[in-house]
Amino acid sequence: MFAYNERGCDVLCAPVPHEARVVWTEVYKRREEMIAEFSIVPIGKGESVSEFVAECIKIVEASRLEYRINPMGTVVLGDLDQVMSVILKCHKRVMELTPRAITSIKIDDRKGMKVTLDSKIDSVEKILGRKLKK
Repeated sequence: MFAYNERGCDVLCAPVPHEARVVWTEVYKRREEMIAEFSIVPIGKGESVSEFVAECIKIVEASRLEYRINPMGTVVLGDLDQVMSVILKCHKRVMELTPRAITSIKIDDRKGMKVTLDSKIDSVEKILGRKLKK
């Protein structure tokens, strides 16, 4: 089981009493959305991954989370449970199609900030004083 330590970091801990789980659940429900980028590399199925990406996009779209695809992965916006659930479903789907897969996940989870898929890009554009190529 995981819980937050005094610095707000996930730590592995002993089983948590029911009362503490209730408090943790209430705190957790108030968490803001986070951004995660993931990529899943099927091993042993040739060089092209388009078929696997398409399978994962079907799962992401069914989740109704906001997302963007890029040449190196997929970025999704949602709470931790939603995001990790989608990534897990994608990983399991790819594993149905190939004997081995490597899944990489990068998470941007910032307390007290409203995040969007464009917020980081907007910040860089503001500093540069111009729009970036997209």
